[in-house]
Amino acid sequence: MIIETYSYPRAAVIGNPSDGYYGKTIAFVFSNFIARVQLYETPELEIKPERFDVALFRGMKDLADDVNFAGYYGGLRLLKASVKVFYEHCKNNGIPLDDRNFTIRYNSTIPLRLGLAGSSAIITACFKALQLFFNVQIPPEILANLVLSVEIRELGISAGLQDRVAQVYEHPVYMDFNREHMESKGYGVYEHLDAGCFPPFYIAFRKNLSEGTEVTHNNLRARFEIGDPAVLAAMKRWGELTTDFLSAMRNRDYETIHQLMNENFDLRRKTIPISQGNIEMVELARSAGASAKFTGSGGAIIGTYRDEAMFEKLKNLLEINHIAVIKPKIVRKQ
Repeated sequence: MIIETYSYPRAAVIGNPSDGYYGKTIAFVFSNFIARVQLYETPELEIKPERFDVALFRGMKDLADDVNFAGYYGGLRLLKASVKVFYEHCKNNGIPLDDRNFTIRYNSTIPLRLGLAGSSAIITACFKALQLFFNVQIPPEILANLVLSVEIRELGISAGLQDRVAQVYEHPVYMDFNREHMESKGYGVYEHLDAGCFPPFYIAFRKNLSEGTEVTHNNLRARFEIGDPAVLAAMKRWGELTTDFLSAMRNRDYETIHQLMNENFDLRRKTIPISQGNIEMVELARSAGASAKFTGSGGAIIGTYRDEAMFEKLKNLLEINHIAVIKPKIVRKQ
């Protein structure tokens, strides 16, 4: 029997990047793109490569283009690290595993390195497959921590819990990562949100802006840990923006939501260096009347629009500038 599992890209709506710094965020996953993992029993354990794991190129330009698009590493390391972390979690917690081997493979349509959490989607789908194969159930708040540990502890990628929480729960989530709860429980306070209270969202991305999340977070982490006043103040304000957004969402105050999302990006721009291509993408969207902020660490933006006329204006303007625009299909798992 072939086990096939899925996970989806994440859109950070408000509060990012405070999730790794005892902040508050709201995020959802959407099904316009998907990461799939297939797993089936075999005599030996094998991890099969996908097209981004190739090491054979037509020439140096082909290699350079591949690295610029997909980075230096494909998904094999993600699966290998995930299997290791799953095994060690079960061993350390007295969870028995059958003495069986398997072959595992993945594929993903999630645009790479654009702040849509494509890597953690592959890891999450892998954990889902392993749980099904070995008939193991891991609580979602613990599973999100394990997915994060694959990237931070095994692969040295700086990241926060937000992406993994949204991808594990598969519904819009309000997340409060306050220090006291995180240090006592090991995870945040997570609240299921009604997507019906959201305003209309768009997501836009420019593939040639791909950049690994570690580029942003490694520097931000260092500044946070030395107590940089600008970073500490920004983290506090991003948390406040999230609380204000939650209130505005429940009241369907979409004008306030528009302003809060814009402030989220404007504060980021004051705090963290942002490339001109990313700034241009945000400014183009705003010139059409939409709000705009990063979905993650750059390369893709999310915002609100008032009506279909504004969406068409936004779409036409961005596509002329080689920026793809979609309406996210928000996953609303019950």
